[in-house]
Amino acid sequence: MLGESHDLFHEFPEYQNRIAELKAADPHFTELYDEYHTVNDEVERIELQIETPSDFYTETLKKKRLHLKDEIYAVLRAKARAEALV
Repeated sequence: MLGESHDLFHEFPEYQNRIAELKAADPHFTELYDEYHTVNDEVERIELQIETPSDFYTETLKKKRLHLKDEIYAVLRAKARAEALV
């Protein structure tokens, strides 16, 4: 949605510290994080009409962003569960 921030710190405010920790220590998480923000930046440029691709391409990007966000959330939840068991 236009004007709404979708960066991961806004999407998952309860996981801000964990996101920072995983970015520093987990290469797979860092790759997901970077890819998410690359896609998110492109979606934001489209929403601001800086870029004007087809609707199909825009929807594909939004679905990719959602898929990446789901993957990231799964990693965050798994890490939280693992730490709770310790």
